[in-house]
Amino acid sequence: MKAISEIKAEYEALRENEYEAFAAAYAEDERAGVVKLCVGARKKAEALEAEKRRIDALWTYERQYPDCRFICGIDEVGRGPFAGPVVAGACILPKDCDILYINDSKKLSEKMREKLYDDIKAKAVAVSVGVISAQRIDEINILQATYEAMRAAIAGLGVTPDLLLNDAVTIPQVNIPQVPIIKGDAKSISIGAASIFAKVTRDRMMKELGKQYPVYGFEKNAGYGTAEHIAAIREYGPCPEHRRSFIHDYI
Repeated sequence: MKAISEIKAEYEALRENEYEAFAAAYAEDERAGVVKLCVGARKKAEALEAEKRRIDALWTYERQYPDCRFICGIDEVGRGPFAGPVVAGACILPKDCDILYINDSKKLSEKMREKLYDDIKAKAVAVSVGVISAQRIDEINILQATYEAMRAAIAGLGVTPDLLLNDAVTIPQVNIPQVPIIKGDAKSISIGAASIFAKVTRDRMMKELGKQYPVYGFEKNAGYGTAEHIAAIREYGPCPEHRRSFIHDYI
């Protein structure tokens, strides 16, 4: 009979799809330590099945257009911050895509977003971002800059989508059929993937800007108007990455 320590090591090395088999293999072992491991394995197996069902539901919108070969999700991040760019993501997933845990990027931990970014980059048919600077945002306003970022993301895909699924908006000056979906990043897997790609891209950019302009804490606040950020603007004034049209009350 295996020692409990050996079984525990085996449990800790399991891949996601192996928990159910582990629980079945040790179901007859009545030792308390093994029983506890089996309970944990069954819970993880159940959670995995629930996640697969959730992901299957996220394909609902994409399945409504079976004749469209390339369905592209569009989302943006960074409309509200006082500093930094607005970034749009565009993502076309293969119809047999098996990536789990895609969701509205705001509902995911940084660690999970980073993992999913790599998975999406590796498995997507095409993925792209559009980045519009703080200076350009001041020139044309944040809504127009967001549209510009979305158009740039679409242009960078390398393939032409048959359909765009957008998070809430209809993008002007785009000659591709569009479907705006309210809270689409939590309802469509394509939009969710675009959301994650845009969020990770922008967060990485803001961490780099935090090194250039350390007094503002960009690496922590991502340019949003936290109390500490506002205090820094009042003390040091704005930097070139600040959106002047957003911070006129503080300078």
